[in-house]
Amino acid sequence: MDWNPIWLSVKLALVTTLILLVLGLPLAYWLSRKNTLFKLILEGIITMPLVLPPSVLGFYLLLLFSPQNALGRWLHNAFDIQLVFSFGGLIVASVVYSLPFMINPVRSAFAQLPHSISEASYTMGKSEWQTLLHILIPNISPSILTAAVLTFAHTLGEFGVVLMIGGNIPGVTRVASIAIYDSVEQMNYSQANNYSLLLFILTFVIVTTVFVVNRKSVKSPLG
Repeated sequence: MDWNPIWLSVKLALVTTLILLVLGLPLAYWLSRKNTLFKLILEGIITMPLVLPPSVLGFYLLLLFSPQNALGRWLHNAFDIQLVFSFGGLIVASVVYSLPFMINPVRSAFAQLPHSISEASYTMGKSEWQTLLHILIPNISPSILTAAVLTFAHTLGEFGVVLMIGGNIPGVTRVASIAIYDSVEQMNYSQANNYSLLLFILTFVIVTTVFVVNRKSVKSPLG
């Protein structure tokens, strides 16, 4: 069995999760504190991947980053970057597609924290960024862990978006979900089962581990 699709899937999921942790925590915090029309519009945009068919999102990303488009042509000419049919393109598409899985749980956790925590930190001379990094984020660490795992697992199983923007290039964009589809098309059900079983076991172990860790982090009322 070719292990490259499994490795590419894990690599893609890991990179996407790390990027969304860096970008998603400040954005989720901002969304939990602001109440403007722009916030409502941005929340709608972030939530779209949950209801939009992956092929639709993948198609528009393909058009956007195509060398025939202004943005794609500029990236290629200015920075020699080609996102279409490349691993870099898979990362960008996965970040967009998995964004709500990181943002929504973290935003809800921030919103549930009492404002008195932040106010107490400010009275002690802490800045907003210091309060966020050293006070608020540690208080919602279980939610952050859950969001990170959801993002990782969701990216691990992506199909429509990665197929549209990355195609099926062995060793470059042929992730496990694409390999499963190819195996089924070739009626190689044994190989499809091997890839599927590996993804199932990997996802189950990760998700179960997070549930166990989060359960231990919450103290029982009965002590």
